[in-house]
Order: sequence, then C-alpha cells, then structure tokens
Amino acid sequence: MMMGADGYQTDAEIASLLENGKVPIGVGENTKIRKCIIDKNAKIGRNVIIANADGVEEADRPEEGFYIRSGIVVVVKNATIKDGTVI
Repeated sequence: MMMGADGYQTDAEIASLLENGKVPIGVGENTKIRKCIIDKNAKIGRNVIIANADGVEEADRPEEGFYIRSGIVVVVKNATIKDGTVI
C-alpha cells in the first residue's frame, strides 16, 4: 500500500534531482516492492528491493527510513531510501 504525496514534482525538477544524485518523490526505476506499507512523501530510489527476504519480524531503523512490524516493512513519512538499497 502506498499513501501518495502532498506535492507534485515536474519532469524538469525530477531530472534535476536525478542529475544531482538525489531521489525524487515516488518509486524509482527497477525497484521491486513486496509486503510493504509506504507512507506519504516517501522517496524510494532506483534498483531498490524491499522484500524482507530474511524474514525479519521486528526491526527499528528510523535513521534508514523504515521499520519492520510482524514481517511487514513500513517506510515512514518523508523517508528517503537511496538507490540500490536492499531491505
């Protein structure tokens, strides 16, 4: 489940962010997501895998932008998950 965003980024803004190594709002190319709740305004980079393949039941990683509750990954509001991250 994905919550959405409070704002909108134009194609030019997105291109500028990507050129500068930043992550725009939304989900990047080639990203795979399974059993995940994504809160508002989340920025998930390219080539990210969110699948909890290790079967972790509980984890607190707010500094990395997520928690795991009952095996489900929760990406927190306004979080940035960098390109290539595997959760």
